[in-house]
Amino acid sequence: MLTQSIFAPELLKKYNTSGPRYTSYPTALEFHSDFQQLDLLAAVGGSNTTDLSLYLHIPFCHSLCYYCGCNKIVTRHRHKADQYIDYLIREISAQAPLFSSYKIKQLHLGGGTPSFLTIEQMTRLITVLKQEFDFNLQLEMSIEIDPREIELDYINQLASLGFNRLSIGVQDIDEKVQTAINRTQSTEFVAQLIQRAKQVGMKSVNVDLIYGLPHQTSQTFANTLAAVKGMDVDRISLFSYAHLPQRFAAQRKLKDEWLPSSELKFALMQQAIETLTAYGYELIGMDHFAKPDDELAIAQRSGHLHRNFQGYTTSAECDLLGLGVSSISAIGQSYSQNKKDLKAYYQAIDEHEHALEKGLMLTLDDVIRGDVIKSIMCNLYVDKQRISKTYGIDFDAYFIAEQKSLTTFIDDELMLNTAQAIEIKAQARLLVRNIAMSFDAYMQQHINQQRFSRVI
Repeated sequence: MLTQSIFAPELLKKYNTSGPRYTSYPTALEFHSDFQQLDLLAAVGGSNTTDLSLYLHIPFCHSLCYYCGCNKIVTRHRHKADQYIDYLIREISAQAPLFSSYKIKQLHLGGGTPSFLTIEQMTRLITVLKQEFDFNLQLEMSIEIDPREIELDYINQLASLGFNRLSIGVQDIDEKVQTAINRTQSTEFVAQLIQRAKQVGMKSVNVDLIYGLPHQTSQTFANTLAAVKGMDVDRISLFSYAHLPQRFAAQRKLKDEWLPSSELKFALMQQAIETLTAYGYELIGMDHFAKPDDELAIAQRSGHLHRNFQGYTTSAECDLLGLGVSSISAIGQSYSQNKKDLKAYYQAIDEHEHALEKGLMLTLDDVIRGDVIKSIMCNLYVDKQRISKTYGIDFDAYFIAEQKSLTTFIDDELMLNTAQAIEIKAQARLLVRNIAMSFDAYMQQHINQQRFSRVI
């Protein structure tokens, strides 16, 4: 049984190092300022797809959650969003002509807190997007929701704008935990939001949970998991709290003695995986769960799961255009990122009508390794013959050094390496980042830097 086999303590302890989450390869650490708008234009011209996913970053939050490491701006002044939308629309109007031949298949609003926007502000933004871009009739529109600052009819209004997927930040339902992280919210109201989303025809509702938060215990987390089961959501994202107070000032408000021990944190993760799979959810990749009939679960079973900057997805064929402060794009054989600071973003739009700060044009080696790493991370399987045929290489000869580094995983019975394929065994599900790192040509230069989270 999967939940029995993935928790071998001696192996998890052996491999619990730091490593990338591989929402891209190369990772954002390799982006550089030499990448310019002309490089992005070249990437658009060289792309082999005309399907596009749009990501809009809305950085504002009403209050500060102490655990959060996202790019955000905490304010109670909604008029600041009006100014931001003004600049965002200017960026949209400048970028949209570059993608006139594309069809928009997905639109996702993240943050921050996209539901910070009033319906009037949201309507203005969506109207401009639909004017500037060519939207597919079967459009997937998703948005991240903070349940603390909205009314129930906000969901109805989102549905009227075309949104058909929601992601709600729950994190934990325990009052003591919520107070410590400065995120108190009504579990009853969250359940009402989810029920309303289903009533208005939303295709999918996701909730986010975090383990490793202050004051969490096995019992309190059991209550959280049971509450989520009662909400009958389609997907669950389970994230590990990364305590990095040296990087995120707000986390300094969380005292070390409040945090679960490493042993308890691991037990909470195990408890969540065992409980959610017992509830009937399938473990997707490393940290997502979905009902068996969900498209993510279907894609994983068929070997067609994909991963990008927004996490696991089924849309491997789409380019990704990020709009707004700090947003990341993946166009053709390139990655790029906008300015992270809001004032710098505004200045860049004023001066250039775009806010590109840095990026990377992928080499053929990057593309090959990225394909291998994505196959490991998403489908636990690498078809060597497919890789060889696609890129005109001999897989075993090309990766002769990398495959030697796989010996430790083979010896620990975590994977098989045959002439045809690399097959990751089910018990290595939590260690796929370790295996993927074997194919990362940039890893050596970061190996002694605290740049990544723990894999577990």
